[in-house]
Amino acid sequence: MSKINFKIATPERVVYKDEVDQITVPTMSGEITILPNHIPLISVLNSGEIIVKKGEELISMAVSGGFIEVLSEKVVVLADTAEKSDEIDLKRAEEAIARAEELKSKRDVDTREFAGLTASIQKELARVRVGRKHVERVEKRGAVPKYKK
Repeated sequence: MSKINFKIATPERVVYKDEVDQITVPTMSGEITILPNHIPLISVLNSGEIIVKKGEELISMAVSGGFIEVLSEKVVVLADTAEKSDEIDLKRAEEAIARAEELKSKRDVDTREFAGLTASIQKELARVRVGRKHVERVEKRGAVPKYKK
């Protein structure tokens, strides 16, 4: 079976780069799964989870917007932010949600600030969902997640 050359990068770093079997991404039109020889596509990403399948391994990443370009054997994601599930600090993400929700609830927040806070909350919620899934998978295997050590 053929593979997909996959790369996900942010302005700061390359988060992941490898030959993979399939990629599932959150787009503005909904979630899509890309297999080898997919039709060419360019799309805007939503905040959410990217799931990469490589053999039997599933690699999960939180992403907060960006773009995806799909070619027949190559997929590139340029993300605003992205983290692999094992890099996510759940406590920090949950605290960021609480701070943003508190600021958003103030009466003197203008429209622009409100939109920014809403985007921040969506980003952190995606991080929390992906991070919690990772913790559940690790605990099912009987290991201790990094944040509990």
